Amino acid sequence: MSDSEDDVPQLSADTLAALQQFYAESGRTGHRRDSNPTDKFSVGAMEEDWHMSQFWYNEETATQLAEEVLQQAGTDGRIACVSAPSVYQKLKQLESERPDSTSAVLLEFDRRFAAFGDEFIFYDYNNPLCLHEDILPQSFDIVIVDPPYLSEECLSKVALTVKYLTKGKILLCTGSIMEEHAGKLMDLKMCSFLPKHSHNLANEFRCYINYESSLL
Repeated sequence: MSDSEDDVPQLSADTLAALQQFYAESGRTGHRRDSNPTDKFSVGAMEEDWHMSQFWYNEETATQLAEEVLQQAGTDGRIACVSAPSVYQKLKQLESERPDSTSAVLLEFDRRFAAFGDEFIFYDYNNPLCLHEDILPQSFDIVIVDPPYLSEECLSKVALTVKYLTKGKILLCTGSIMEEHAGKLMDLKMCSFLPKHSHNLANEFRCYINYESSLL
């Protein structure tokens, strides 16, 4: 996957310096020291890989977004999380608290998430319609998507995937600089909710939707 470095969401200078110091002192580049390998659905259980432009949401944001898509999917609805593993993990954590059988799948490039089993679907935005044959068109009540790069080229390809998957509802999380493209490509409007990440990003992130929402 190749985009220019300018397209990649950037950590703030303070956050980057603190993380570099932490990595140097801990002498590791793998999993988090405080991760619990038995709880694969905990947000942050897998280490972010910045080479793949991975920046996980913080707990509050992941919970808010998960609750939003659950509400919008409705009873026994289907949710597609495209490049949004933090939301998928939170959905799995909330699963036991729900009486209905709302289901979710994760479309993701990082094959580490194959640990999630049949609900993991390998996805490369460069081949936006190259999906598993079991994934039927317009088969998801809502799609939540967080494209890996802040570029029109990336969003244009991701938009093809989203339009194939969704019955109508779309929730996009991306940089504020993508507002015009979000409107042009998917007819999405910016909402007031400000998504936050575990590690502060220098880029301002926003949410974009094409439906009425009380949570966002």
